[in-house]
Amino acid sequence: HLLLSFSWGILFSHPRDFTPVCTTELGRAAKLAPEFQKRNVKMIALSIDSVQDHLSWCKVGTLLGLAVTCMAGITSCKGEGGAEGRAGPAGQLDKHLLPSPDPAPRAQVFVFGPDKKLKLSILYPATTGRNFDEILRVVDSLQLTAYKKVATPVDWKPGDSVMVVPTLADEEAKQLFPKGVFTKDLPSGKKYLRYTPQP
Repeated sequence: HLLLSFSWGILFSHPRDFTPVCTTELGRAAKLAPEFQKRNVKMIALSIDSVQDHLSWCKVGTLLGLAVTCMAGITSCKGEGGAEGRAGPAGQLDKHLLPSPDPAPRAQVFVFGPDKKLKLSILYPATTGRNFDEILRVVDSLQLTAYKKVATPVDWKPGDSVMVVPTLADEEAKQLFPKGVFTKDLPSGKKYLRYTPQP
């Protein structure tokens, strides 16, 4: 809570340090740090390994030309019960992580709002790299909903038209969205698909 203050936050869980997929993700997150900062989002990574391993991993990233220093918030969560003791009940273990034969936590993304409430979580197998373009798109969508009372339709991209949330009455929508509100014609004749240019 102290770290987030009044910011949005993203917590990335990593199965282990020095895994190839996670190393590419750290680099991508570091390169996109300015984009997250523009959106008032703070990032932190979580791994089950020791702090010593985290520091060594950052050095590897530096050798690869990855600016991982901004991801220095990697924290160890391994307790007496090991990875399974912490991650097992949450269904976060992945038996396919290489090279370890032991199950390791899956890669997960948690997005928190300034109210410290979870807004979204995405679970990836440890063998599949996260899509950071999608994570940024999701943050944009969540922030539009939080600040502008709109939702985003399927395959929405920033700049596309958005949808007026169902809880907003037509008259209020007209006042809030001066660029206009238009509805999509449906066979049922119902007018619940209300669109407006992205505010």
